[in-house]
Amino acid sequence: MPPEPTPPLATIAAALRYERQRVGLSLTELARRAGIAKSTLSQLESGVGNPSVETLWALGVALDVPFSRLVEPPTTSVRVIRAGDGPRIRSEHADFSGTLLTAGTAHARRDVYLIELEPGGVRHAAPHTPRSVEHVVVGSGRLRCGPEYEQVELGPGDYATFPGDAPHRYQALEPDTFAVLVMEHP
Repeated sequence: MPPEPTPPLATIAAALRYERQRVGLSLTELARRAGIAKSTLSQLESGVGNPSVETLWALGVALDVPFSRLVEPPTTSVRVIRAGDGPRIRSEHADFSGTLLTAGTAHARRDVYLIELEPGGVRHAAPHTPRSVEHVVVGSGRLRCGPEYEQVELGPGDYATFPGDAPHRYQALEPDTFAVLVMEHP
């Protein structure tokens, strides 16, 4: 059994196989388009050999992918933020903190936060951009939230949505309250 490829070679091997199969090329056709020997390509896809920058560049051009896609470790489509990790930002006026879990993109303007609250203070929020909407799911504890004109009380597993473009508030009714907050912006 051949030895396991070292990390850079394993990354290159996996990327070459993936990209070649993605575009539907045989080893023979990709080697021809890149101007390299089929045996060289076969070795690279097996994680052996010592590819030069020129060889990888030629393969990238033949596959119509940037050089970096062949040499950088792939990113996973699953992203995990463990409890307690992530940048926590605290309120000045209430025992309230928010941790941004993910920000929206240019195509989906949505931010996801984990919020933690303790009884005592109230987190008053100024109106956000017009037509913004907030979604809240309580994980533990009890929470009173919503626009100033229509507060709701939520417990574990409860969900509420309300306009984010009106003054609103968050208030813990029990210790160790936490919730997931999704903010949508037009």
